[in-house]
This record gives sequence, structure tokens and C-alpha cells, in this order.
Amino acid sequence: MIPRLPTLYDEPFSDSSQIPTFLVSHMARQHVTVALSGDGGDELFGGYPRYLQMTNIWRYVGKLPPVVRNALAAALMSLSPDAWNRMYRPLRQMLPRRLGSFPLGNKVFTLAQILACKHPEDIYYGLLSHWKNPAQVVIGAREPGTVLTHRRQSNWNADIEHYMMYVDSMSYLPDDILVKVDRAAMGVSLETRVPFLDHRLVEFAWRLPLSMRIRNGQGKWILRQVLDKHVPRALIDRPKMGFGVPIDSWLRGPLRDWGEALLNEQRLKREGFFDPAPIRQKWHQHVAGQCNWQSHLWNVLMFQAWLEIEQSQ
Repeated sequence: MIPRLPTLYDEPFSDSSQIPTFLVSHMARQHVTVALSGDGGDELFGGYPRYLQMTNIWRYVGKLPPVVRNALAAALMSLSPDAWNRMYRPLRQMLPRRLGSFPLGNKVFTLAQILACKHPEDIYYGLLSHWKNPAQVVIGAREPGTVLTHRRQSNWNADIEHYMMYVDSMSYLPDDILVKVDRAAMGVSLETRVPFLDHRLVEFAWRLPLSMRIRNGQGKWILRQVLDKHVPRALIDRPKMGFGVPIDSWLRGPLRDWGEALLNEQRLKREGFFDPAPIRQKWHQHVAGQCNWQSHLWNVLMFQAWLEIEQSQ
């Protein structure tokens, strides 16, 4: 179904959870014609783990003087991700499996970027971004202004948790999540409804104090209190699970030839949209197992797959 994705979404849409979303929609359509979606609950009621993680990160990073943060960031970035991974490789044999496959180089660079940030909003921008500087990848590119890129111009004075929920509600939710679900479902003639986005519920949620949404290190606190009265706790008191698929291993295995054809250096040069050098570098590092660049590569692959269909029409 992966070659069908550009036709299904009718644009270069690169959230890889589009794949299981389509498959679940296809399965549901065999039994029903209308389904309810819980989208919006995380943005309105503080459900994403990154909201808590971000607060904890800034609690420690924000205490360090800027000169110390910059020095640490420079030290960590003095080695490439590949060099960090090579240093880490001998230790893998002695670590549990989940840590042995840990992409240390990527994580070290993420930490360095966090340390170099001046404000918590800047950290959040970095955490939400794949290609940190689009102009280095897309020829002649300039990142358009959005609620995310104009973060320091908004004179935002509320809690960082509120800021993150606001940004996600204005960007990630309408431009990614809702698009993903609607097109995947409609691709199999399944109607979806999103009750959390009833305007009355949205208005109610934004009037709530933060303590009624995030409490004791857990998001969606008020929703959990309501559900507790109607649903067995064992069904709801579980860790949040993402809707991901193993794109990283697929690109090294069954999708490798497909990816190599779309990211061919001569092809990229001929089409003229991308600078092939950084893309080819990440592709080689990824297929060699040196780094996990699945998100960066999936962005480009979905554009290339869409472009291929457009040019054939």
C-alpha cells in the first residue's frame, strides 16, 4: 500500500502513522460506515508525554548559565553522530537489548541542540522539527512563517505546557492529525467524527486551570476522572502508546530498493528540488545501521513518491 500513499493523500504527506491509520480504517470499514475518533484529546487536555518531558528538561537546563550550556553543546557536537555511535558500539554487547539498539549519536545531537536553546519555546521547536535547517536541503527554500516559527513574537506569558498545547492545537492537530485520519478513512469510504473538537468542549477545556489537565505527572487528569466512573480502570490506566511502524528497519530491508530509486543522486539533481548531498549522506548512514534517520528520509521519500505520480500524469 505504500506506493498508494501519494494518491490517497493527494500531497506529500509524511507522517508515517498514515500507514496503520489507513489499515485500521480499512478494517473498521468492513463492519461500520461511521466511526468516532479521539483526536484533539491530547492537545486540549495535556495528554502528550512530551508536555511533561519538556517541562522536566527545562527545569534542569534552564538553571545552567547560557555560557555553560553553549560550551556543553559545542563539546557534544564536536563529534559527528557516526563518531558517537562508533564509540558506543563496543558497549552494546554488555547492555540490555533495548539499550543496545539505542541511537546514541542522534540523542547526543538532540541534547546538544537543547542545551543551545535560549527559551523553552525554542526547545519545543527543535523537538518538533526533523530537518533543522530546510534551506540546506531544499534548493532556494525559506521556511514559511507559522505559529511555531513566530513563537518569540507572540509575547507568550503563560505556562510552557499551555504554550505547547496551543501550538499543537493550531498546527500539528489540523495540519497533520486531522488530515491523516480524514483522508485515510475517506480513502475506504469510512466517515469519521471528532467529538472532542465540538467548539463547546474546546471552549470549556481552555477555561480549565492547568492542574485539572495535568496532575501528579499525568496528563488528561479530568478525563480520567470521568472515565473512572464508566470504564474499568484496567482499560485506561496504561502507558500511552504511539501509532508507529518500523520505518527504520523497512528502509534497510523490504523498502530499500524503493527508497534507493527515489533518492538516486542523479535523479535528485535532475529534478532540482533537493540538494542531494545531505540526503545521500543520511541515506548511506541509515542503511548501514549507523544512525536512524527514518523521519528525515520519510519526509523526502513521500515528496519524491508524490512527484513521481504527478510527473506520470
